[in-house]
Amino acid sequence: MDIADLRKVLQQKHLTLAPESGLPRVTTGHAEADSLLHGGLVLGALHEIFPATRHADAAATGFTAGLAIRAAKAKTLFWIRQDYAALEFGELSATGLVEMGIDPARFLLLRAPDAEAALRAALDGLSCGGLGAAVIEIPANPKILDLVAARKLTLAASQKQITVFLLRPSAEPAPSSTETRWHVKSAPSLPHDDWGAPRFDVKLTRNRHGQTGHWIMEWDCDDGRFRKAHSGAVAAAVAGGAYPTPPQRFAAF
Repeated sequence: MDIADLRKVLQQKHLTLAPESGLPRVTTGHAEADSLLHGGLVLGALHEIFPATRHADAAATGFTAGLAIRAAKAKTLFWIRQDYAALEFGELSATGLVEMGIDPARFLLLRAPDAEAALRAALDGLSCGGLGAAVIEIPANPKILDLVAARKLTLAASQKQITVFLLRPSAEPAPSSTETRWHVKSAPSLPHDDWGAPRFDVKLTRNRHGQTGHWIMEWDCDDGRFRKAHSGAVAAAVAGGAYPTPPQRFAAF
């Protein structure tokens, strides 16, 4: 198989070859974002997602779930969060995952007592080739999550070709070896939407191989990918538990 044949196979699976590194990428589905990313997210790399505002934790979680499930492909998604995360940011909900068209059975959830234990569990988990992606949810800015820790995660992700997402509620960006960094919040839905698709106000603030950007993305629950949102948006709340009353409905996770 030559390189042209390989590219055709990857495109059929919504994958591309990263021109800078030769690593495969997965498309987000959003054409403009994928263009700036040279075809999509690099697999087997480290990516960061931050809530763009104080109350955007649920939107950031929903966006992370969408990216991670695409990166995982048919494999298991390993999600690590600290014990108190449910009280602070809302519990992960199987109902919300189903609302987004994501099978909860594909998630392996681990609760860790603190950031150190979460990172240790992540490195242990990344030794398992059966995983497709991992989400490490670490709030605030613990000292242990420094540049050295980020580099260890980057190396482990690259060695096993498991894509890692750092979800950072109530945190501030710091020097890191991440491939991309995203800031996410919800955006208003269309006035005539009864339920509507999950939508996100997304800023790509770090891109190691290209430019940054700002888009309103809509999650296609049927196709399991992001797409361009037209004339407004609403982000799915991936944590919480209750559905607000119309007209501001959210899919709770």
